Amino acid sequence: MKHLWRLAVAVLAAGLPLAAAPSPTIALTDVSSSSGLTLVNLSGGPSKDYIVDANGTGAALFDYDNDGRLDALLVSGSTRERLAQGGSPMLALYRNEGAGRFKDVTAAAGFDRLGWGVGTCVADVDNDGFEDVYVTAFGADVMWRNSGTGIFTDVTKRAGLGDTRWSTSCAFNDYDHDGFADLYVANYVKFDEKAIPARASTAGCRFMATDVFCGPNRLPGESDILYRNNGDGTFTDVTARAGIVDPGYYGFGVVFADLTGDGWPDIYVANDSVPNLFFRNKGNGTFVEEGLLAGVAVSSDGRPQAGMGVDAGDYNGDGLPDLVVTNFSHDYNTLYENGPPGVFSDRSYAAGIAVTAGPYLGWGVKLVDLDNDGRLDLFIANGHVYPEVDGHGLGTTYLQRKQVFLNEGRRFREVTTEIGGGLLLKRSSRGAAFGDVDNDGDIDVLVVNMNDRPTLLRNDTPRTNHWLTLRLTGTKSNRDALGARVTIEAGGRRAVAEVRSDGSYLSHSDARVHVGLGDAVRATRVEIRWPSGLVESIAGVPADRIYTVIEGEKLKSLSAR
Repeated sequence: MKHLWRLAVAVLAAGLPLAAAPSPTIALTDVSSSSGLTLVNLSGGPSKDYIVDANGTGAALFDYDNDGRLDALLVSGSTRERLAQGGSPMLALYRNEGAGRFKDVTAAAGFDRLGWGVGTCVADVDNDGFEDVYVTAFGADVMWRNSGTGIFTDVTKRAGLGDTRWSTSCAFNDYDHDGFADLYVANYVKFDEKAIPARASTAGCRFMATDVFCGPNRLPGESDILYRNNGDGTFTDVTARAGIVDPGYYGFGVVFADLTGDGWPDIYVANDSVPNLFFRNKGNGTFVEEGLLAGVAVSSDGRPQAGMGVDAGDYNGDGLPDLVVTNFSHDYNTLYENGPPGVFSDRSYAAGIAVTAGPYLGWGVKLVDLDNDGRLDLFIANGHVYPEVDGHGLGTTYLQRKQVFLNEGRRFREVTTEIGGGLLLKRSSRGAAFGDVDNDGDIDVLVVNMNDRPTLLRNDTPRTNHWLTLRLTGTKSNRDALGARVTIEAGGRRAVAEVRSDGSYLSHSDARVHVGLGDAVRATRVEIRWPSGLVESIAGVPADRIYTVIEGEKLKSLSAR
């Protein structure tokens, strides 16, 4: 236990490609019924007559009480009828009690706000050492401040937030390197029930000759928002000043990360049915939109797709973050390979993930090393939006299984059936959050299901391979170390990841950096480039431990969980 650091991070950079060993069989066990996660997600009426009924909600895995265990936050929606009466409870918070059990502490934590919750992102916005919670909504968004005593306070108005547009995913990062976490919020459509035909009331809203709800292409879109953190937990809308020009596209998934390798976090937005947006950070407080120029706005054949979830990760081990976007059924999920830095190419077919195009409609997604072999695998949560597809011979279903693709180098191979178990249970899933819930060195998965209880998949993969987990805390940098760049050398290979807190769909994953080492029993070198500009490194880090690191303290803290 010599080489231990102390580290606090608000961002997950999962599974860096390191020493690849023969992959053991991935095992994901459904422990939902015994977990204590009991919230039945409310997401509109069962018939899904309007688009607001169909898009679902997200979840977060984060340590709200600093006890070293990941707690679970589940966002819940409402119905149009209940919203007219004030709405439904927007959140449920579950404290991780250990031994695979969670306890509902929603009331004790002060989460009593009513409305229609959608998504969530988490960061220590006031740098006080405790993670705060932002929730997007169909209606007014909400900011909760973590007091550090187990109680959250609604500080939306005081924080200068509370936009009432229909928002979806959100993400934190320090775009101007001033030491505080800024906030990007994606917005979807303008929804007016009185002006929108209900399902089956017009011939203009059909899917493969079947009556379905209308939208989004028949609806006006909403522009996204960039908020700058003023340094005291309050925010200022700097969207126009920063050059964030969104023509009212239908925003869904968000990644707030350095995609060009210049040290400044960029913003990528997966949009529904229109081109995706890529805002390159110019390093002077402003951005420029370069989606088409960078090759990430449309598919390789020039089509806008129906982007839902999104994630960034270095799937091929070249040190550059690639992008994956989940899309609608009867299309393919898109893998954009990065290289040269900031220039992408569509390798969906070449990499083997487009071969399953057809029945699945993807949402929550992550490039994540499920077997610790040093290569990022791919997890996708699926579920259709139209219950009407069942029984009509349309080549798809409303309830769908999840998918896992094993990374075999430059290609993926779907291993869903091989893994079996909870992956094969059919649900209409939406958000997905990822993290080591039981601190045993592998990544577990929490999935939100429409009008149902969540699915918790415990990773029980045989422990043949080795791993490291890093938890960063900034001092001069933002406390979550968002934007820190981690380089790890092990087994003769070198890998790079960034501290992030975003991706998937409407969800926040474990902020710790989890690294699969394959058969390497130690990392020969670990380097951290903090957003402040400080560079620190250490040699000879033993594997199979959780380390913490405080910016500027190197090895002064000698404790590991």
